[in-house]
Amino acid sequence: MGDGRWRTAGSALVRVVVVWAVSTLTMLALAGLLPDFQLQSADGDSITRTAVTAVWGAGAFGLLTALVWPVVVRALLLVPALVLGLLVFFLNGSLLLIALWLVPDGRGAADPETAVVVAAVMSAVASATSTALAVRDDDAYRRRLYRLADRKRARAVTGGPEPAPGTLFLQLDGVGHQVLRDAVADGLMPTVAGWLDTSHRLTPWRTDWSSQTGASQLGILHGSNEDVPAFRWYEKDTGRLMVSNRPASAVELQRRAIARTGDGGLLSVDGASRGNLFSGGADQLALVLSMAARRGRRNRSRAGYFAYFSDPANAVRTAGSFVAEAVREVAQSIRARLRKETPRVSRGGTYPFVRAFATVVERDVVVAAVIGDLLAGRTAVYADLVAYDEVAHHSGPHGHDTDRVLARLDRSIALIAKVAEHAPRPYRIVLLSDHGQSPGETFEGAYGLTLRDLVRAGCGLPVPRRVRRTRSGSEARDAARDALRSALHRPVDEDGEQVGDHVRDTSDPIVLASGNLGLISFPGVPHRMTREEIDRRHPALLRTLANHPGIGFLLVASAEHGSVVLARDGAEVPVAELADDGPLAVFGRGAADTVRRTDGFRHVADIMVNSMYDPASGTVHAFEEQIGSHGGLGGEQAHPFLLSPVAFSEPVPAGTDLAGAEQLHQVLRRWLWECAGPQVPLEISPSTSDAEVFLPVDGPVVPEKNG
Repeated sequence: MGDGRWRTAGSALVRVVVVWAVSTLTMLALAGLLPDFQLQSADGDSITRTAVTAVWGAGAFGLLTALVWPVVVRALLLVPALVLGLLVFFLNGSLLLIALWLVPDGRGAADPETAVVVAAVMSAVASATSTALAVRDDDAYRRRLYRLADRKRARAVTGGPEPAPGTLFLQLDGVGHQVLRDAVADGLMPTVAGWLDTSHRLTPWRTDWSSQTGASQLGILHGSNEDVPAFRWYEKDTGRLMVSNRPASAVELQRRAIARTGDGGLLSVDGASRGNLFSGGADQLALVLSMAARRGRRNRSRAGYFAYFSDPANAVRTAGSFVAEAVREVAQSIRARLRKETPRVSRGGTYPFVRAFATVVERDVVVAAVIGDLLAGRTAVYADLVAYDEVAHHSGPHGHDTDRVLARLDRSIALIAKVAEHAPRPYRIVLLSDHGQSPGETFEGAYGLTLRDLVRAGCGLPVPRRVRRTRSGSEARDAARDALRSALHRPVDEDGEQVGDHVRDTSDPIVLASGNLGLISFPGVPHRMTREEIDRRHPALLRTLANHPGIGFLLVASAEHGSVVLARDGAEVPVAELADDGPLAVFGRGAADTVRRTDGFRHVADIMVNSMYDPASGTVHAFEEQIGSHGGLGGEQAHPFLLSPVAFSEPVPAGTDLAGAEQLHQVLRRWLWECAGPQVPLEISPSTSDAEVFLPVDGPVVPEKNG
């Protein structure tokens, strides 16, 4: 025992000396290459004196990096993550200037800009050297990864039983079943391909009507996505706009799901939630959106960034990759414009930085957190990697841009799988997605007007002049005008507003978009309006919408039939009689069930609008600025994947469909039970009192400024 400790201490001392020596040589080399970086006095020094100065400077920089950097990063957790990433270079350069100031006789000097460059290079070299030395020593390699993920090493209770397998659920946001198959076939994802050949099975599953992360992940992690009709929707009883990726909305949705199921979530037993919208009941949380609405130091949503950015080499590498990714996006956008690729949406403004954050910063932080969880021996971990989904919205789900993202995701998966080999317990890794994406030109791009413009035209309300000048816009207004005349036999003024004996409704409809799913609500009416009420107020609206070529079908309540689905050419089917044929035939198996379920939601909109879908091309029309979209029915968006180890039981019996996020939750929960064995306490597990600060939330929700 004593000999082992001395060997460990000796090995650590050797690594420190080697890293110090390499850093010293790096500093000397940079002093020779950069004219504004000096390690000599103005009169010149001997080689020995210069070398001693470099030794002092490298040692001071290394010591400051180890002691001061984590404190500085923790103090800056209140700074937005994007700003923190850009501050990395400045902070590192500042530490180098302080280190040079600490050199005896003040012989070290550098301009601020040069200090940034020198600090970045030295951090990268020191990190690479330390890692190269550590990989030859498994214990050292694991200790380094623990530091990067801010975890202490997990240890089983002495004399306890062997730990049962842990489970990692890794979500590739927005990657559809067909996209994954194509990526494997094209050699973009060799790690996934190897698993399919040896240890895993691939199963498609079908989303609910609302094919988006909010609904899917709430169902997967908490077992219920009841009353989540879309990504964003208006609630008449509270007058609140719910948006799935707003913290206050996320925490409220999680609270409702927990109240409905009576269960904390999939990750309630020694779990970790990383990069998700919801906690899943986990004790260990990082970058979980529903945490951002909770007050208190431990509940800051950005607290997970500290674990990663506390290592300056990580910070420098990620910041450099962030800049490179932003430049890559600008270059790809310019190339698309020069080639006149269609469809195409705007990719300017802040989008290059948003993309870089999703594809670099969030990926790196989440992967580091997952590595820490594996090495800590967590029982269940659920993490979301959002890179593909973000890029596919603006570049389309198929093409060069998304291919590169998929290849990088595969490398992240390979790294995680490699680290799992060093974990204190065996792990079964499940890959899955929450939805796919369907390509297609936007509704506005195809027809010259937005869904809101079309609704206003159907209601006889003014629309922008740019819409009046488009063919589709003028046709919509003419159709609305004709319908009004024939229905009421009354005149219509130039703006399309009804005049005469009827009092015009002064409350404008609220029109919201969730991919190719649109929601129309009339806030002036406290209940869900029926078709008959809508026809009395706006005789042309439903006909204008149902007969538009860019719209597939509508769902609206009916006093006579309960609820009905309306489509082109006067198609009308009561929801009670709805089947996967008629107006829903093109949307495939299960469409009728998803529509029928949504119709029963308390907060379903007055009018639910699903865009058209062309099965030949697989395209839809998003009601927002996205050429790769999800949120409704039609195409690949509703068909994500589940890649699971064959050691688990079959997800569903042969010949049956895996339909809906709630059913998927039951499958994942069953697999956790299959892994269940004697629980091995971990020294890092929080106490009962500490765990109580985490969700489920039963306190008040922090209000949104714009909610």
